[in-house]
Amino acid sequence: MGCEHNNKTCMELVPIFSNLTFEEMMELSRITVDRKYEKGEMIYTAGDSGEKLFVIHRGKVKITRFSISGKEQVIRILEPGDFMGELSLFSHTPRIDNAEALEDTIVCIIGGDEMRELMTKYPTIALKVLEELSCRLGRAENLIEHLGIHDVETRIIETLFAWKDENGEVILGMSKRDWASYIGMSQETLSRKLSYFQDMNWIRMVGHRKIIILDEESLKALV
Repeated sequence: MGCEHNNKTCMELVPIFSNLTFEEMMELSRITVDRKYEKGEMIYTAGDSGEKLFVIHRGKVKITRFSISGKEQVIRILEPGDFMGELSLFSHTPRIDNAEALEDTIVCIIGGDEMRELMTKYPTIALKVLEELSCRLGRAENLIEHLGIHDVETRIIETLFAWKDENGEVILGMSKRDWASYIGMSQETLSRKLSYFQDMNWIRMVGHRKIIILDEESLKALV
């Protein structure tokens, strides 16, 4: 049976299933199984056979790839309602990325055959999957452009502005090591630049996961 939380099935959290009726959602729930992963546990790794769609019900998952030299590149961070493994629905090739639980995580899983039957039965699901894939492709292209034309300070500042709340505070959803990988630099470079920003009184770092932006104008002047 599909996992439930507060009387909601896992799939009710996912935008690609938002147009299904209650009866259709129950049909989906019956072919869904759940699994718990502890922090640091791998959900799947590159080279694994696919044929499954994974939906995050609770927790966070890091999607990464490794270069030939062994350098890790963070592709994206997934949160409840996000899904992964969708490429295996359209291709029988092994997985090319890795999925790691960043915290204790519950994942709902649908087999590839069952998911393809659903997409045939309910074309809106297939269209929403393709829409999400198009969005991810666009984000990937933007990231490639971003890494190619911006210096390290600009990359750091732009992510700070993208992640800050209305109070100018940033709560990191990933470690600084993963943040550095995501924007294409070493952790040492990221830490050095953040320390410089703090020394200039442009930001204040609080613990390992909180950054308060103190002087937006000075930071913008560097971009």
